[in-house]
Amino acid sequence: LLATGHYCQIEQTSRGPELRKGADAGKDQTYFLHAVNGEALKNVIFPVGHLPKFRVRELATRFNLVTSTKKDSTGVCFIGERDFKLFLSQYIQSTQGNFVDLKGKVLGRHDGACFYTLGQRKGLGVGGPGGPWFVAKKDMTTNEVMLVEGESHPALFCDGLVASEATWIGEAPSFPKRFTAKVRYRQEDQPCLVIQEGGHLKVTFDQPQRSVAAGQSVVFYEGDVCRGGAVILEAS
Repeated sequence: LLATGHYCQIEQTSRGPELRKGADAGKDQTYFLHAVNGEALKNVIFPVGHLPKFRVRELATRFNLVTSTKKDSTGVCFIGERDFKLFLSQYIQSTQGNFVDLKGKVLGRHDGACFYTLGQRKGLGVGGPGGPWFVAKKDMTTNEVMLVEGESHPALFCDGLVASEATWIGEAPSFPKRFTAKVRYRQEDQPCLVIQEGGHLKVTFDQPQRSVAAGQSVVFYEGDVCRGGAVILEAS
């Protein structure tokens, strides 16, 4: 068997293995494992998935593990804590461009659209008499980053999304199908309706969702069971 430290749980059923959320809701990592082949999960165990994080630390202390008091990681695990702009600059060629509002008015300059993500507030360097500015859209062809004022601006929200490259743990569902879904790690589950159109999935949420980003994953759940997911093509 392969044992990993992910905060997930496995239940072997007559239908095959089910990937279930970790007992610690704040640490659940099923979002990251939604595309793992169900056959592979027959040979995987998650020894800490049924424990809250504080209990894992207690056990680590009891067994004198050197990581027992190590701070929780908040960075990307495989690159560590570092300046993301500097890290990306090593792999992506960037050019300066304009911050603009939704009418095209130039608000300032930026170092490259690739360095910003939808919904971002910090690090923009744009101020004014109104509320804080947020990234609403990016145009990679013109290298423009579109900003809006206020965290509740309608341009930050969408009713649904279109996704592709769907993967399912176990048998694929019949559509239309209601799930709950996440479009980012640690987001609360959001009720939605999923239909299949050609090779794409069309997801319509019961409530508008904020800052849905292309290239990220939408992951589907039934209760605490992770059913699978897909790659977001666009918000809709």
